Amino acid sequence: MAHFAKINEANIVEQVIVINNDVITDSNGVEQESLGIEFCKKSFGGKWIQTSYNANFRGICAFKGARYDVENDIFVDDRPNNGILDWEMP
Repeated sequence: MAHFAKINEANIVEQVIVINNDVITDSNGVEQESLGIEFCKKSFGGKWIQTSYNANFRGICAFKGARYDVENDIFVDDRPNNGILDWEMP
């Protein structure tokens, strides 16, 4: 399965979807991100970038609210403490 993130004009992830690998596999059996991007654009509109569920590329796995860092070609989590709540037990 291949994961793609829809990003808005501010490079914030709005949605992450999963598509079958056969959608991104060319006639030579090689996976091509461009095929997935084209499929997502035609199906849902907007700007799409592939992300890795296992964080094998592009930093972290994209999630709604994450930011795509165009300069470094990675997804980043800008939440304070990376989303970990900082609170004390009574």
